[in-house]
Amino acid sequence: MKQFLKKIPCYKQLRAYYSITKGTYSNKYNFFQKTKFLKIFLSDLNKYKKDNKNNNFKLSWDFISPYIYDKTENTPVEPTYFYQDTWCAGKVFQNKPNHHYDIGSKAEMIGIISQFVPTTMIDIRPIELKLENLFFKKGDILNLPFKDNEIKSLSSICVIEHIGLGRYGDPIDSFGSEKAIKEIKRVLTERGNLYISLPIDSENKIYFNAHRTFTRNYILELFKPLQLVEEKYIYKKELLDKYEPEKGFGTGLFWFRK
Repeated sequence: MKQFLKKIPCYKQLRAYYSITKGTYSNKYNFFQKTKFLKIFLSDLNKYKKDNKNNNFKLSWDFISPYIYDKTENTPVEPTYFYQDTWCAGKVFQNKPNHHYDIGSKAEMIGIISQFVPTTMIDIRPIELKLENLFFKKGDILNLPFKDNEIKSLSSICVIEHIGLGRYGDPIDSFGSEKAIKEIKRVLTERGNLYISLPIDSENKIYFNAHRTFTRNYILELFKPLQLVEEKYIYKKELLDKYEPEKGFGTGLFWFRK
């Protein structure tokens, strides 16, 4: 059927148009903005075809691969992940453990940390990629495969708030976050460092089934008797040193020591 369709005039152009427009409704742009980006793409394509004198590369409708939203004035960065990942990596580098362990954080962050400190990634889902000094251990945050007081350097970035809501196939448990924190405290050794991030707000809430949010007081209560060494707060594009509940939803970064 595909070979037959290829013989139809304009099939390649229609397929390219579909490639350009598919998935464009899953972003922040409205119809008129999307149309503007599409016109710019087609204009650039026509200019390139007219000016193309480089015969070292083949240009064909078969290979059209449009990215129409990258022509922006500023580099697009998701501020929460940018701040929390750089903060966590910086703390690990600062304290220079012999080995670092992480529970469920973004693989990209863990991969970078592993190039400076041997790192074990703990998750219920194995990672299929391999790097020197990056190790994987299958484990559940509610039942970690470690003895009491075993780990000296541990992180869990943007994880605890999801436990027990079923979003990632985990069992429904209204005390999922509390149980995860209890298990984290169990495996952390004396003088061990813990780096976590959690959504914060003016009150404890559940945005089912995305995540929970926590007040600062409740976070400190849950992590007792650990000592709070440092705290940072992300509100939109700002990284602040102080919890400001009047700003509403944000993300808290916490360095605890046992």
